Amino acid sequence: MSDRLRHALRQQADACAGLGSPFMAQLCTLLAERLEPDTALTRRLFDWPGDLTSNAASVSLRLAGALHALVLQGHAGLAAVYPPNACDDDTLWQAVHAALASDAAFIDGFIDSAPQTNEVRRSAVLIATGHWLAARYPLPLVFSELGASAGLNLNWDRFALDLGTTTLGPTDPALTLTPDWRGPHPAPSTVRVTERAGVDLNPIDLTDPAQRLRLLAYLWPDQPHRKALTEAAIAASPPRPAKADAIDWLEPRLTPRPGQLHLIWSTIAWQYFPAAVQARGTALIAAAGATATPDAPLAWLSYEADGQSLGAGLTLRLWPGDQTIDLGRADFHGRWVDWRAP
Repeated sequence: MSDRLRHALRQQADACAGLGSPFMAQLCTLLAERLEPDTALTRRLFDWPGDLTSNAASVSLRLAGALHALVLQGHAGLAAVYPPNACDDDTLWQAVHAALASDAAFIDGFIDSAPQTNEVRRSAVLIATGHWLAARYPLPLVFSELGASAGLNLNWDRFALDLGTTTLGPTDPALTLTPDWRGPHPAPSTVRVTERAGVDLNPIDLTDPAQRLRLLAYLWPDQPHRKALTEAAIAASPPRPAKADAIDWLEPRLTPRPGQLHLIWSTIAWQYFPAAVQARGTALIAAAGATATPDAPLAWLSYEADGQSLGAGLTLRLWPGDQTIDLGRADFHGRWVDWRAP
C-alpha cells in the first residue's frame, strides 16, 4: 500500500516541476521519500482506497493544500520555510513533519474533500473563443459553465487578453492575462453578455472564509501571480454557481434562445464527470444543437485533457451545422495557448 502513495507523490512532484513550481516539486518529493505510516493521519493517507493520483483522488494535492492552508492562516513553523523563503530539504521536512503531528486534526478534515481550483488564466482561451464567436455571430451571449468552481471565469468578458500587438477585452479590465501566445490573434469584436451562470457539485462560496481559504490554498505557494489574479477575479464579484449535477442543471437551459448565442463550456472539469453523465450530456447538447438556427446558435467549448502529453485540447462544436472546430491546445494552467482557429 505504501508504494501507491509514494508513486502518487512522485508523479505529482514531476507534474508540479513541469508546471513551474519547484517548491511543490520539492515538497512532494520529500513527502514521497520521508513520510511514514506511523500516525492515524499518515496511515489514512497510505491506506487511501482506490486511485490516489491526480487522475482520481489527488491525495498529494489534498495534503499539500492542507499544509498551505495552515500557512495562509499564519502557521509560524511552516511560514518560515514556505515561499518566499527558501530552505534545504532537512529544514523543510522538519517543519512539515512537526505540522503533520501538531495540526493533524485540521489536516485530516481538510483532506476529506477533493481539490478544487478556479484557474483564472484559463480565461485566455474563453476570451479568444468569445471574440472569435462574436465576429461570426454578432449576437449577445448566454454563458453556461459546467464545473464552475467559484465562478471566477464566468466574468471572462470583463478580463483583458494582452497578446502584444493585440488586446482583447474592455479598456478597464478587472485583470489582464498575458499567456505565451502562439498562432494568429483573434480579431477584437464586441462581446455582449445577457446572462452568465454556472454549476458545480460543490461550488465555492466566496463569502465563506473557510471556503475562500480552501480556494487559495490550492494555488501553489511559489506562484504568487496566480494568487494575485485570483484575488482580482474575486474582487470582480463573480456569480455564485448553482449546486447541482451539471447535466441536470444544463438540460432546462438548452431551450433555443432567439437572438442570442448560447455558449456552453468546461475547463478541465468534463473529464471528471462519470462516463454515463458525459454520454447523457453529449446527447442532450447534440439534440439541442439540432434545433439551433442562425438566429439562435449553440456553441460548446471543451478545454480538456485528451490523452496527449502536452496540455489540453481545445475543441469547439458549433450549431447549426454541427461543425467541430480545432481551436488548438493550451497549458492546463493557461500559461500558454497554441491557437489554431480558422
